[in-house]
Amino acid sequence: MKNYIMIFTMLFLSTACSSIPTIPDAPKALAEYDAPEWVLRGGGAFTDGKGKAFYGVGSATGIENYSLQRTVADDRARGDLAKVFQVYMTSLTKDYQAHTTAGSFANSTEEQNAEVALKVVVSQTMRGVVIIDHFEIPERREFLSLARLDYDAFEKNVEANETFRELPEKLQEDIKERAEKLHDEMEEEAQKLANGDCFGSSDC
Repeated sequence: MKNYIMIFTMLFLSTACSSIPTIPDAPKALAEYDAPEWVLRGGGAFTDGKGKAFYGVGSATGIENYSLQRTVADDRARGDLAKVFQVYMTSLTKDYQAHTTAGSFANSTEEQNAEVALKVVVSQTMRGVVIIDHFEIPERREFLSLARLDYDAFEKNVEANETFRELPEKLQEDIKERAEKLHDEMEEEAQKLANGDCFGSSDC
């Protein structure tokens, strides 16, 4: 009888121990992988070896089909870049509006023409987005893509736009000068965020 009780006790303890859930290891942070700088930096306005550009980063996780996972990551990178570029264009338009003289019909017409021109340029420029890099993390089943939009291509599209070329020359130069300065400002803010300089600060 004692033997039966002992066997039953051992079986019970063995079953109880096996049913206790184990706590999975915490996933490693991206910084712990040998990832390219863009993976950690994310999207934004930056200057690389080819000049000024806008970047977007997309990620796809847990998709079994490799081709589909890559396509999803690429599309998300383009979407992220579109958001970055939209912030840039919104800031540029608001800045331009702030410098127009209120109450002047001529300036109001110029403002409308400039906005129309910039919207057309945006649609033309976004077709120039290219995927330039990928990074895969098998352990996390994650695939990341990097999209790039060349600033020079954007500037050339602005200069070639017929509506924009109809604006006064001084106004054209002001817009182009402000566009370049705004890219520099966005890059500077992104660098501050990357360095952690914006924590608790209103500068960014």
